[in-house]
Amino acid sequence: MASYASYKKVDGATQLIDGTVPQTAVASGVFDTWNVRYFWGSPNRCSPGCCCLWTVPSGVRRIFWEAWGSGGNGHGMCSTNRCQHYAGAQGGYYASKMIQTAPGCQYTVCAAGTYQCESIECYGCHGCQSYVNGHNLSNFCALGGTGGCANSGWNEACHSDWGRCCVSPTAHGADFGMGNHRGAFFIHMSFCHCHCQGSSPTSAPFIGTSMNQNIHECWMRCGCWTSPYAHGGQGAQTTYCGGSNCCGRGSTGGPGLVKVSYL
Repeated sequence: MASYASYKKVDGATQLIDGTVPQTAVASGVFDTWNVRYFWGSPNRCSPGCCCLWTVPSGVRRIFWEAWGSGGNGHGMCSTNRCQHYAGAQGGYYASKMIQTAPGCQYTVCAAGTYQCESIECYGCHGCQSYVNGHNLSNFCALGGTGGCANSGWNEACHSDWGRCCVSPTAHGADFGMGNHRGAFFIHMSFCHCHCQGSSPTSAPFIGTSMNQNIHECWMRCGCWTSPYAHGGQGAQTTYCGGSNCCGRGSTGGPGLVKVSYL
């Protein structure tokens, strides 16, 4: 059995010294095909996303695809006779895939739009999936995030959850994929006036956006109309219980993204 000591090691004396290969020694055109391109739709609420046909440029042999689904809708709510607490919507899932390709190959690229309308129900709608179809890809996609939740069952409070599902790293045709947690419930209650409400919709992996919402005393606050790309949408909130049929709307999440790096 081979031991660690028997493995071949790099001899420091034979390594290339920094600066010994100048730019003039690199053949012309060696790195001319390297590039990065993003596909995205309008960042507005109810965004339709973006779908197009992309052709592999001349000289390109390898592609690295990355996709993010759109964020889930924020929860809606109707003021009832019970205080509610709120869980923020989840950001879209992430998926990546490295493949061999050839010049002239074509790929259908769809960066997810958001759900078709804002949510008035206590459970927000899921976001939509981004996907790419073409040579050396099979069912490659990134799921949309789960929607937010307005819940009056105080015994159901939890700090966070996996949203739609706990994704296997190689699910949905990817070499690697993952999702973020959905936002935790924020709990603070005093008699009928449920002061100091808040929730935190989550971002998509590797994008790094942040969004929080808090109210101290307010009859009804709807979610903001736009969200960062692939981020969970904001929900509706109130600090009152009963006395009105006033309804609030949760906003759509941020639309999805697709990134291609090629060489």
